[in-house]
Amino acid sequence: MDGPELRHRKQEPPETASHAVRKDGEPRLKHGIPMQVVRSLLLGAWFNCCCIVIFATQVVGAPLYLLNKRWYYSYMAATKQSFGLVITALTQWGCPTYVRVSGDHSVRGQIHLVDGQLKTQFPERLVMIANHQVYTDWIYLWWVAYTNAMHGRIFIILKESLKYIPVVGQGMMFYGFIFMARKWISDKPRLQHRLEKLKARHSGSKSDSPDYDPMWLLIFPEGTNLSPNTKQRSAAYAQKQGYPTPEHVLLPRSTGLFFCLQQLRGTVDWVYDCTVAYEGPPKGSLPDKYFTLRTTYGQGRPPTSVNMYWRRFAVSDIPLEDQAEFDTWLRERWAEKDLLMDQYFETGRFPTDLAGTIEAGSGSAKQKAVASEGFVEAHVRLGHWSEIGRIFMVLTLAACLCKLPKMLAW
Repeated sequence: MDGPELRHRKQEPPETASHAVRKDGEPRLKHGIPMQVVRSLLLGAWFNCCCIVIFATQVVGAPLYLLNKRWYYSYMAATKQSFGLVITALTQWGCPTYVRVSGDHSVRGQIHLVDGQLKTQFPERLVMIANHQVYTDWIYLWWVAYTNAMHGRIFIILKESLKYIPVVGQGMMFYGFIFMARKWISDKPRLQHRLEKLKARHSGSKSDSPDYDPMWLLIFPEGTNLSPNTKQRSAAYAQKQGYPTPEHVLLPRSTGLFFCLQQLRGTVDWVYDCTVAYEGPPKGSLPDKYFTLRTTYGQGRPPTSVNMYWRRFAVSDIPLEDQAEFDTWLRERWAEKDLLMDQYFETGRFPTDLAGTIEAGSGSAKQKAVASEGFVEAHVRLGHWSEIGRIFMVLTLAACLCKLPKMLAW
């Protein structure tokens, strides 16, 4: 595995972080029942209100599909940006979360700390893969897209049942998310149809490429999050196939990712891999026991820190001619993830090969010192609170236009 040896040092959680687990390993309640109810009502009202506004904005812009598809996709990307702002603001206000980012030599010069905020400079077209620890993984990865100004161009492959969630599900359909029923016979044509759109050529594209629009395609190759049931099924399958049984991750499924990379080859140069670990639960326990949407947002009990280790692989170096070879390649990457996770639980840090290469901008002396060690530590938050205004901009403008004739008549 790439990267220098880990520094064996005791983990020092940030002063502002919430300690989510007691010494006996049980979850620590930050708020009593009455406050949990109040928090849930307020945060739920905010989230649902914003989702309704975004969905209404999408409906207003839907006719653009018949007029000009480029305008339509750009418009829907703007509504996707709005949702990225909503979940970032929800995390910032409801459950302040600390993120620690590191990586190997392949991402040197692409991770920065500017005025205390994470800034990334990943390519505008890539496939992103990650281990799936808990249901909130996608929120933090969407925030990483926000740090790269790509929160309106992220596409997620997710299970089909999610599209039936009222308002949110329909909104995700407008976003162009790819819903999978986990039946390859029915999933393959649907996936191929969506991927054709993601590699369609557009004149005047806003991407660095003159032909293709920006796109981050997020895939969780494990297919589901880590839990006692999924871990047991993964171990049974590994034993049946004669594969080593991972301790901290599930065995990845190669079919979907293999097909995506085959279809996108020539339009995407890089696969970015993120290994995610949550501080708090002791080694050997599973994070889904501690960090759910309810406990994180309703109870205000986020992880003490979310830790990310990034590396990238050139698509040209990945075996895409034979699925058996690709399956071996992917399992080897996941075996490396399992070792990374084991090292994290032993030392409280992922390894890093970025010491002295991360730009700290105008951050504090402490932030610059951390950056010089090869880590970026920042809270999940917006660049400025005024960005929230973008969510309501279209409907506000539409309301003003509707009132304009009455005002002129008066």
